[in-house]
Amino acid sequence: MVAPVYKFVGLISWPFVMGLYRLRARGVEHLPEGGFVLAANHTSNFDPWPLGIPLLPHRQLRFMAKSELFNPLFAPVLRAGGAFKVRRGESDIEAVRTAVELVKEGEIVVMFPEGTRRQKGLRKKHVARAHTGAARIALGAGAPLVPAAIKGTERLSRLGPLRVVYGEPLDLSDLEGVDQKRASEEATERLMARIEELHSTL
Repeated sequence: MVAPVYKFVGLISWPFVMGLYRLRARGVEHLPEGGFVLAANHTSNFDPWPLGIPLLPHRQLRFMAKSELFNPLFAPVLRAGGAFKVRRGESDIEAVRTAVELVKEGEIVVMFPEGTRRQKGLRKKHVARAHTGAARIALGAGAPLVPAAIKGTERLSRLGPLRVVYGEPLDLSDLEGVDQKRASEEATERLMARIEELHSTL
């Protein structure tokens, strides 16, 4: 079910994202039914828009948001829009548990494995720096881990086109029965490599 606030924000954003920024999306057909983890590169605070707009009005994305944003002013809006908080820099077991439950309930939980946004012009080459949260949630929920790539959000002031591509779910069947830490690290390496591959096609 799509929350009214989420749907409203998507509705008023649609003309800007699709018209002004000429968003083009590929690979929507790769997205599975039911819950899954969607993981993408992260270059701008605007990244959720090109990821979520192509899925409206039928599906909503759920995001972890840093706890600092949940102040009295923004907290009601964030919660109404489907966000849930995470304490950055800590091992937030509760946030991961919440994400796993959301995925099991059929929700799409979005993760940015790089954590913070990339600096302009910087392409991270060391996949070991990526956080394993996306893989841990997918493996914990027994759900698909889907890579995606976004391009154009780093140059919004130039009104350049936005592009997003959704990849096929990663095959993690060989990691069943493997130690959780090792399985998460291996899945994350595959995820980051695939995100880079998808990004190179945009």
